[in-house]
Amino acid sequence: MNQTKIFLDKLPVETSHIFVGGSTGTYEETKNVVESLKRNTNFPVFLFPGSYHQITEKADALLFLSFISGNNPEYLIGQQVKSIEKLKNSSLEILSTGYILIDGGTKSAVARVSGTKPISQKNIEQIVTLALAGQFSGKKLIYLEAGSDARFPVSNTIISAVKIPVIVGGGIKTLEKLQQVYHAGADMVVMGTVFES
Repeated sequence: MNQTKIFLDKLPVETSHIFVGGSTGTYEETKNVVESLKRNTNFPVFLFPGSYHQITEKADALLFLSFISGNNPEYLIGQQVKSIEKLKNSSLEILSTGYILIDGGTKSAVARVSGTKPISQKNIEQIVTLALAGQFSGKKLIYLEAGSDARFPVSNTIISAVKIPVIVGGGIKTLEKLQQVYHAGADMVVMGTVFES
């Protein structure tokens, strides 16, 4: 049996989209995963690329991520500028997304690759301010990320405080936590590492 098919059989009923991407990865790897998912499922496949190299036309949509909580201009606008050649004639649905890295209790790949620090979960005012700055600068979504394998997922208090459409990921490993995150106000929840294990 195809590995993708086995993976899909384990998805929770609430699954509505599949995100492909991450802090590292190549165009070829991304394209192969997207093609396999498109052959084996009817779920829309969204890219959330860590670099412009991960963009493939084979997906349905792209989270056009701007790392608004980081201090590295390469991920605030540099990667986005580099992606334009691929995207200017693209058929991908492009969703302008502000990305906020929140401390999940582990050193995430995002922090390592970008050379930036996550924001403390105690600093709710700063997180809300960043989310509003993202919204005011035209972002349609905010992605609150605690990092893969986070020990502490983004808190329900933070999720409730961010009032614009929000995606939450990192450290969400149980159905109970998934339901809590939705109840706190998340519009979409990303569960990745839990499916890999």
